[in-house]
Amino acid sequence: MKIVEASGLGLRTRRGWVYRDVDLTAETGELHAVTGPPGSGRTSLLLALAGRFPHTDGELRRRGPAALGQVAGVHEPDPTLTVAEHIQERLLLLGPVPRRRRQLVPVAAVRARRAYRRDAFAAAIAGAGLTDAPLDPDRYGRDLTPVERQVLGLVLASLSGPSLIVADDVDAGSDAPEREWIWAALARLADQGYAVVASARAVEPGATAVVHRIGDPTLPTPALVAPPAADDQTPEVHA
Repeated sequence: MKIVEASGLGLRTRRGWVYRDVDLTAETGELHAVTGPPGSGRTSLLLALAGRFPHTDGELRRRGPAALGQVAGVHEPDPTLTVAEHIQERLLLLGPVPRRRRQLVPVAAVRARRAYRRDAFAAAIAGAGLTDAPLDPDRYGRDLTPVERQVLGLVLASLSGPSLIVADDVDAGSDAPEREWIWAALARLADQGYAVVASARAVEPGATAVVHRIGDPTLPTPALVAPPAADDQTPEVHA
């Protein structure tokens, strides 16, 4: 099933193009990578795909809810909360598993949301398929490494049972083994049935991702557009 479809997507400001002419279709179970140099508009594009940022050109359709992983300056860990507290807080905010037939929640997310009173951390990590994740439940948000931030963001995103998960700059601040692990983790999320779109400067060799490179070096790089604060409400179809 096609989860997000972008055709000729672009964002233009008075300073010029942030990104333009992007064609991207992500289906259930697929991992897509958006690559490009700094200032190429990767973050703005990812947020637009998730319904959290506008676009000025082209068409965009999305089926089902989207969830944000780590997006610096928009969706980041709270420095004063531990990893376990982040998970408990998210589960409490999500509330009981909905019983409406139209809103299907993956079994893994259901188990995590029912286990928040017992062992939310273990249930959430297992539900995301990241039991080998380098993540300490007692570590505070302010102390997390770049790869730990990415892992926590992916775990939190999976709890709501979205159709689409997006994560930004997944290779930032990490070494080669960490980059290899994070791309494998993203692939595992896709294998669970999510459509996953991640941005990076480059894709790690051997990663099973459909690559979309944006940013024309012949174009002037516009000033970065400050994205809006993220929330948990995403419309099912955005055009």
